[in-house]
Amino acid sequence: MVPALDARDATSKGSVESCFTASSYSVGIDPAFMFATVLLFGLNSRQQMAWLYEMGGIEKLNRLLYDKHDVLCFPLISTGAQMGGWFRKEIKSPEDLKGLKFRIGGLAGQVFQRLGAIPQQIAAGDIYPSLERGTIDAAEWIGPHDDEKLGLYKVAPYYYYPGWWEGTGILSLFVNKQKFAELPPAYRSILQTAAAATTSLGLARYDALNPPALRRLVAGGAQLRPFPQSVLDVCYDETQKMHEEYSRADPVYGEIFREMAAFRQDAYQWLQLSEYAFDSYQIRRLRR
Repeated sequence: MVPALDARDATSKGSVESCFTASSYSVGIDPAFMFATVLLFGLNSRQQMAWLYEMGGIEKLNRLLYDKHDVLCFPLISTGAQMGGWFRKEIKSPEDLKGLKFRIGGLAGQVFQRLGAIPQQIAAGDIYPSLERGTIDAAEWIGPHDDEKLGLYKVAPYYYYPGWWEGTGILSLFVNKQKFAELPPAYRSILQTAAAATTSLGLARYDALNPPALRRLVAGGAQLRPFPQSVLDVCYDETQKMHEEYSRADPVYGEIFREMAAFRQDAYQWLQLSEYAFDSYQIRRLRR
């Protein structure tokens, strides 16, 4: 009905009544649109959903941000933590990012650009031929289950992790504000409840499908590589500078960023004693 990246704008204008898309596709309109999808170097999936549902994140985003664009935003699926992407050559130091033509968008693309890379926004169907021809040097998509479908390991064998710009990935249901108001109260409740259920079920599905997909990718030739610590460090530092710059320029961005960052700090105080401690022991034990 409309180009994929224009779905939210079409919903704002009333051309369509609702759409399923990533809020982060609209960062060109307002960088704060990133927050409903992810906080770069921010919250993991559990934390993001806790902030959205229990810490008033959905209400805050709708009140401070989406209301002025005539839409309401509700989480509709969580992908879990994403991978860092497929690279034609190894990344050994921050110097290797300079001149790198990388299929990546949103605020993460801005961070890579600051570090000398050349971000590219390319539709899913064009990623494989672009890598094959050398038009781009690397591309990120989602994770093993979705990446496997694109066959990128055949033309860019180095599969990097973690996708620090997407410690989670929330895709959203956008509804035209006037059309939502016209719904009977029970229908509004059904819509929001169904969206919340779909978000949790989507994450469960990714957690079930990613492990076997990763095994198949490695068997097919994918070479797993962690981003070097030096690369993660410069990306982290540049990301924090960007957050601070946008916070000074826009009070709404600053308010949401500070709230999410504070919640991240609190959440990790608990998670390091619970899931992190439990998972770390289990992983070490099972590798014996």
